[in-house]
Amino acid sequence: MNIRPKKLLLHSTFFLCALGTAFSAKPNVVFIMADDLGWADTTLYGHTALYETPNLERLAKRGMLFDRAYTASPLCSPTRSAVLTGLHPARTGLTAPTCHLAGEPILRPSLKLNTPAHHKLLTLTKVNRLDTKYPNMAKTLKQAGYHTAHFGKWHLGRSPFTALDHGFDVDVPNWFGPGPAGSYVAPWKFPDFKEAYPGEHIEDRMADEIDSYLEKRAVDKKPFFLNYWQFSVHGPFNAKADYIESYKDKIDPNDAQNSPTYAAMVKSLDDNVGRVLDQLDELKLSKNTLIFFYSDNGGNMYSEVDGTTPTSNRPLRGGKGNNWDGGVRVPCIAVWPGHIEKKSKSRELVTSTDFYPTILDLLGIPKNEEQTFDGLSIRPALEGKPMDNRHIFTYFPHATKVPDTFPNSAAIYDNEWKLIRLLHNAPNGDHEHWLFHLKKDIGERNEVSKKYPKKVSELGKELDRFLAETGAVYPTPNPNYDPNKASSPKPKKTYSAAQFKRMDKNKDGFLTIKEYIGNPKGRNVPALKKQFSRRDNNADGKLTLAELNK
Repeated sequence: MNIRPKKLLLHSTFFLCALGTAFSAKPNVVFIMADDLGWADTTLYGHTALYETPNLERLAKRGMLFDRAYTASPLCSPTRSAVLTGLHPARTGLTAPTCHLAGEPILRPSLKLNTPAHHKLLTLTKVNRLDTKYPNMAKTLKQAGYHTAHFGKWHLGRSPFTALDHGFDVDVPNWFGPGPAGSYVAPWKFPDFKEAYPGEHIEDRMADEIDSYLEKRAVDKKPFFLNYWQFSVHGPFNAKADYIESYKDKIDPNDAQNSPTYAAMVKSLDDNVGRVLDQLDELKLSKNTLIFFYSDNGGNMYSEVDGTTPTSNRPLRGGKGNNWDGGVRVPCIAVWPGHIEKKSKSRELVTSTDFYPTILDLLGIPKNEEQTFDGLSIRPALEGKPMDNRHIFTYFPHATKVPDTFPNSAAIYDNEWKLIRLLHNAPNGDHEHWLFHLKKDIGERNEVSKKYPKKVSELGKELDRFLAETGAVYPTPNPNYDPNKASSPKPKKTYSAAQFKRMDKNKDGFLTIKEYIGNPKGRNVPALKKQFSRRDNNADGKLTLAELNK
């Protein structure tokens, strides 16, 4: 029998332990970002009686729950760009969710000097790609020896502006659209990514792909940055049939959150956060992995599903697409065993641009000398220490038609105070300001600017400084404005079900681009293609009647 000498065995054991220590010297990073998941859409803060998020609660128990986390924008692409680059949308100019649209890349915003005379303000040419010139989290961590992988929604640009072009080694499913192609539940419409079995859910598939990825990292021992940006709970609004059925008996018609489909979507989101945690645990990677969970903006309270809105952000006001807190206050969790206290909570202000500098600080990786951050490291908060008083900003220089919205705006937060600036909205063309004390008025119903003029002036100056420092481009008074030419907006054309049926030549319940254009002779086909792309909300290459009338 061949027996290993004891001395050699001890030497080998020491070597393996040293090797393990060397491999674990660099912590892994997992960043999970939900899409359109509102502050009241989880059980973390006690504002839902319908949705079930046990895995998010499980995650929060492992680390720190942030009560006052905000996004830099009330819409997805701007927030995503801010998380990745540490730069505010006011600086990059990427302020609208336009990155899935076809056409020439627009990397900087500009004012349309030929804006028609009936508009009081000049309108903006919108950025539609995140410029690859910016340093970002993936590039920096890759340079530091990390393997980088992106799973899920991207929405920062088509090729050559995909996740692969922005420093990720892996990009699954390598999709530019604002939501899953066609449906959450297969069959999907991704051009190069097919379901493994009938009825497969896209988040389940992402978890499968992540499982395989983590198994490879457990073998090669390379530190990794795993960026899981969930498609959930953005439209299209569909879910596993058995999940939907299970929530139908739980609906309270008197509760503003009363969509069984949306509840089922939240459940799938939570399921797959749990699966990522399970795999990290199974592979014994959890103890050396820094995890953040976040959402890109507040909940959608204006689309329609199950005869109601997807969700409600109460007690917050507003939601996705506006600068009320319902549009920008979101769930946030940070976990790092041995470094962040379990079951801890923080009321420090946190925003999208903080994650990149925080991760570099925690990992001991220096930023490039020429690099700018609009956020800061929240390491003191993660260590349970108070942070210096700071201001954070949200910015949305666009007007939307969502309920309870307002014109082009920016906002500044100062501890419990919030000042909203409506850009050039006063009758004389000046900025208009609304002030709220959020500690006393979480629903933003009591506007107090006249009562606290000094606070308005103080925060207004800080907002001026921020907009100037970032070089923000926003609508300004139109020199060609003629009030005599101003009129009520032209009624938008809507299509009846009968008209839609006539256009739907193959009778499949959808319109293709060819069916939408019809006979191309004498028609402005490029303009029609742009219209189609704007209406194609989930970028699946076909229109429903609801999308046609968008």
